[in-house]
Amino acid sequence: MSVPLLKIGVVLSTMAMITNWMSQTLPSLVGLNTTKLTAATGGTLDRSTGVLPTNPEESWQVYSSAQDSEGRCICTVVAPQQTMCSRDARTKQLRQLLEKVQNMSQSIEVLDRRTQRDLQYVEKMENQMRGLESKFKQVEESHKQHLARQFKAIKAKMEELRPLIPVLEEYKADAKLVLQFKEEVQNLTSVLNELQEEIGAYDYEELQNRVSNLEERLRACMQKLACGKLTGISDPITIKTSGSRFGSWMTDPLAPEGENKVWYMDSYHNNRFVREYKSMADFMNTDNFTSHRLPHPWSGTGQVVYNGSIYFNKYQSHIIIRFDLKTETILKTRSLDYAGYNNMYHYAWGGHSDIDLMVDENGLWAVYATNQNAGNIVISKLDPNTLQSLQTWNTSYPKRSAGEAFIICGTLYVTNGYSGGTKVHYAYQTNASTYEYIDIPFQNKYSHISMLDYNPRDRALYAWNNGHQILYNVTLFHVIRSDEL
Repeated sequence: MSVPLLKIGVVLSTMAMITNWMSQTLPSLVGLNTTKLTAATGGTLDRSTGVLPTNPEESWQVYSSAQDSEGRCICTVVAPQQTMCSRDARTKQLRQLLEKVQNMSQSIEVLDRRTQRDLQYVEKMENQMRGLESKFKQVEESHKQHLARQFKAIKAKMEELRPLIPVLEEYKADAKLVLQFKEEVQNLTSVLNELQEEIGAYDYEELQNRVSNLEERLRACMQKLACGKLTGISDPITIKTSGSRFGSWMTDPLAPEGENKVWYMDSYHNNRFVREYKSMADFMNTDNFTSHRLPHPWSGTGQVVYNGSIYFNKYQSHIIIRFDLKTETILKTRSLDYAGYNNMYHYAWGGHSDIDLMVDENGLWAVYATNQNAGNIVISKLDPNTLQSLQTWNTSYPKRSAGEAFIICGTLYVTNGYSGGTKVHYAYQTNASTYEYIDIPFQNKYSHISMLDYNPRDRALYAWNNGHQILYNVTLFHVIRSDEL
């Protein structure tokens, strides 16, 4: 308890004692007690009824005496005449007593004012203490919230930084790789310096012969590496977005060195106009092209450009046409015996895709289906000049169940669909007349593939995916024959 509150207790206790003293002592001092009141003349006055004195002119007259609810004495007194009070000893005593009571009353009044002031101070201090306590609680809660926010922010920052750990690990690995590159470059520089000194000993003609010999060896090595088994397909690279939902586009794998024309054929039927772009850059960035009009509309999306000619299936027939793009003339026409056409044995997506022409490292191919093979895929190796079938393989894979197909190094690869999730899951090796089921992921980015062909020069797959022209890089597993080294 605080000091002002102690003061209040002392004051209240003192006031109670004084009041009790006055109620008990004052009547006896003036000749009154709690049961009888004695007048100056010797008569008695009952507390409840009151008795007048014998000589009212010379003595006090007390009519009643009682205590209030707080125990204080209350009297009704009629004083004698002034001339008599001045000579009365009791009057003098009473006056002295009244003076003392007045002094005490004044002291009590002063003490009461001080007590009220102290009480107000205590109440003010109490309010301030309560305010401080509330503020301390607010500060404590705010501090807790602030700490919680800081902890949450730090935790969020840590969550942001957590993915950087593997990145930093990669940076560390890259740093080691850079050091290796640096060492290799230094070694290569040393070797080149030695070669430069060695070259100085030869004349230009001998040096040129050595370079030519090296080129031949590298070319022979590349031919050995050209063929291999498909082991992976990269993510799609979108080259352009144009045309309808169905179509085909391609480059010539036997084009002259430095030539990179792009050929573009929109739709799968009732069209005979082929666009020729001078380069891949023109195809990607401009609309500058030369238009070629074919003598007949094509069927499906299985056209190919090979050694300056375009090969296509004539609409609503099993006829294959070779058309020279430079002279714009038909060089050769031949029927593909027993091949289904006009949506008889199409790929799963339809679109008159009965006959699909392809090229790879080994030349020109036709993929189709026949009644004789119960609608399963048939593969024929074609002579690119005469279109004559050189050799044919019958597979057991239903053509209508195939999404799309392409040939790499004489092996036919078939996808399990043309929309949604897609993968390469069937391979037929023509060199061994065997097949196997495989599982090579293949991202179908735009959900509808209507053309998929391999280009051996680019070692890439060209695709038409729902109005988007796409490229996929391929990964091949190579086996180098030691007897040809």
